[in-house]
Amino acid sequence: MVWMDWVSLFIRWFHVIAGVAWIGASFYFIWLDNNLQQPPEWKKNKGIKGDLWAVHGGGFYEVAKYQYGPEKIPETLHWFKWEAYTTWISGFSLLILVYYFGASAFLIDPNIMELTQSQAVLMGLGLIFGGMLMYEVACRSPLAKSPLLFAIFLLILLTVAAWLATQWFSGRGAYIHIGALIGTIMVANVFLQIMPSQRAMVDAVKNKQEVDPSWGEKAKLRSVHNNYLTLPILFIMISNHYPMTYLHEQNWLVLIALCVVSAWIRHFFNLKHLGVFKPSILISGAVAMLAIAIWVSAPNILTTSEPQTKQGTELVSQSQVKQVLDSHCVSCHSKTPTDPMFPSPPLGLVMDDWKDVENKLSVIYQRVFVTRDMPFLNKTQMTNEERKLVADWYLQNLN
Repeated sequence: MVWMDWVSLFIRWFHVIAGVAWIGASFYFIWLDNNLQQPPEWKKNKGIKGDLWAVHGGGFYEVAKYQYGPEKIPETLHWFKWEAYTTWISGFSLLILVYYFGASAFLIDPNIMELTQSQAVLMGLGLIFGGMLMYEVACRSPLAKSPLLFAIFLLILLTVAAWLATQWFSGRGAYIHIGALIGTIMVANVFLQIMPSQRAMVDAVKNKQEVDPSWGEKAKLRSVHNNYLTLPILFIMISNHYPMTYLHEQNWLVLIALCVVSAWIRHFFNLKHLGVFKPSILISGAVAMLAIAIWVSAPNILTTSEPQTKQGTELVSQSQVKQVLDSHCVSCHSKTPTDPMFPSPPLGLVMDDWKDVENKLSVIYQRVFVTRDMPFLNKTQMTNEERKLVADWYLQNLN
């Protein structure tokens, strides 16, 4: 229905706005904390741990961080929490609207696992909140004291979750659930640890009580975790535009590889804020990204670079291709789609007449034969022979 598309648009728009605010705040405060300098003695005597000067927007800013807290809590104290909460609320609303209400279209793939809508929703929620609970237990265990061991644990947790998700759901649905798991972990860090620690610090200062250093340490640890998870979750947010990733035979491994490399690249910037410049991290990250791209796409490029028709074989005709597209594509890709799921043609691509097809033939070839993500979830059951027929016609007419 058209109104559902508008609701989805506004929620998605708000989700992006809130996410930009949250990630921007995360990046800024990690940068801020890593760039604090030793303050002059008179500031140390006031309990200031570090300070810095900055210039922006035509003005100078002086920022100071107290070791424990100021002598008196100011009347106006800015808290940074609603960026996180609104990002999660809008993102989860979008998950429910698109993937749970539309489970039969976007989440369930009968070729992977036969599920009812209720089963798919319950399994999705179990994956998200079960994974978050395991992370939270690990954070409160001695494992959290070792950054390396905890990083290995988190990698294993996300790898298992990604593998399970791809065994249950469509590739696109699996990716978005790992994004929801990461986002839920991040907002739980704010709600369960960062905010309670900050409230305890504020109350202690108000009541002239001693501030427990562990409060700040625990909150800082969760903030660092969130900082390293930002680039992976940003990739997942845009991944539905790139089917060569979520439709790969080892899509769970593609996802984990991209997440690891993203976090590694983030590490370069975090070190740089501390004055440690290691271009080898950035170079190795770029090489790893290139390696992933070659691993994922090179086989398709190599096997589809030449026409598949052999000499003496009858060439594919235009009418044959049109018959395939009319049977499998036009129900959605038309000025007036007949498929109830799409009130307007996806991506504005129409195939009502042959001129429309010719204008987008390279795109059709890519999505039908190379990435094979069209027809959507193969609802119309296009066969491999029909896909090859479209590819053969395209390749024999390249020149």
